Amino acid sequence: MLKITTPCFVKGGWIPDFNSGFGEDKSPEFHIEGIDAEAETLVITLDDLGHPLEPGYNHWVAWNITPTECIPGGIAKGSVVEKPIHIEQGIAYGKHCYRGPKPPFNWNHEYVFTLYTLDCRLDANEKSKKEDILKLAEGHILQKAELRGRYQRKHR
Repeated sequence: MLKITTPCFVKGGWIPDFNSGFGEDKSPEFHIEGIDAEAETLVITLDDLGHPLEPGYNHWVAWNITPTECIPGGIAKGSVVEKPIHIEQGIAYGKHCYRGPKPPFNWNHEYVFTLYTLDCRLDANEKSKKEDILKLAEGHILQKAELRGRYQRKHR
């Protein structure tokens, strides 16, 4: 069974300011267990489930990640990043980069990181959005895991 965790926050807990749009806006480090032996690549997304106008608002979409037990934190901006791992990033709230939680008006939002394992590489371009990636992934998804967290600026 596929499992995704992070040392940055506990499942369902508060996402640190460091990983938010109000802080350093750096992607968290992820630890992954149970990757299917047939997996050729990984996809990861970040969505804001509490967005008032567009629930599920996509903040980050990245694909063609080499299967690994650790996706390092602080992935650089760019449509294709080679170090410390290979990762391709598309268009979301962040253009070719991670953009962390940044809810307006000090609201409390729930966010979900979703990890997919695929049996192929995706032939996607730098203008791809989450819906494009998931459409290309149809029929190739081997596993799916989620990690949810909450964010509110200056939470107690």
